[in-house]
Amino acid sequence: MGRLSLTAPIARLRSGRRSWKSEMAQTLILPGFNGSSDAHWQRIWASDRPGSLVVEQHSWSCPTLSDWHEKLDEALSMTDGAFLVAHSLGCLLAASYADRPLAGKIEGALLVAPCALDTATMMHPCLAGFGSEPLSVLPFPSILVASSNDPYMSGAEAQRRALLWGSELVSIGAAGHINVESGFGRWSQGYDLLDRLFHASHQSRQSLVSAPRRYAGNSSLR
Repeated sequence: MGRLSLTAPIARLRSGRRSWKSEMAQTLILPGFNGSSDAHWQRIWASDRPGSLVVEQHSWSCPTLSDWHEKLDEALSMTDGAFLVAHSLGCLLAASYADRPLAGKIEGALLVAPCALDTATMMHPCLAGFGSEPLSVLPFPSILVASSNDPYMSGAEAQRRALLWGSELVSIGAAGHINVESGFGRWSQGYDLLDRLFHASHQSRQSLVSAPRRYAGNSSLR
């Protein structure tokens, strides 16, 4: 699968203006271990952005991957397509979803501060039921947002994971686990990153639609 270009300059992002389509796009928010508190940027995002929904899990503190898959199945089944905004363990949920029947409904994923499962399990043994590390390339465009001092994933591992998943890597410096404890409440940069992802996905779909018309007009291919 070819990787999408997510680095093209977009004037609306530089000016701070966001497109109506991106703001209204269906977005499923995937918190990580222990969920996200009301002060967490994910919960604020759900309030700020129309069309955003937090995928609530039965168990945040002792999760199993199969249960989390089922809740994401339910959420995706009620959409025509959605972007994922995941944090920490939620990133592993998104990445492990690549071969699920409804994966085709995922239009893109913003993967913020993913955790290395072995590291997270050493710190929180109850994560032992969360399967294995998802390491396959993702069938949808994605941006991996990493911190240089994240206790759950080193910078080197973030680079490796982005390469394996086929994600664009965006490092935001020393930002801890990009959560409330490291000062992340409302996070406007996250909105801009999703806008980049939205435009890349939209441009890719437009290219696929227009490709047959280009080839039909090329006499050398007849």
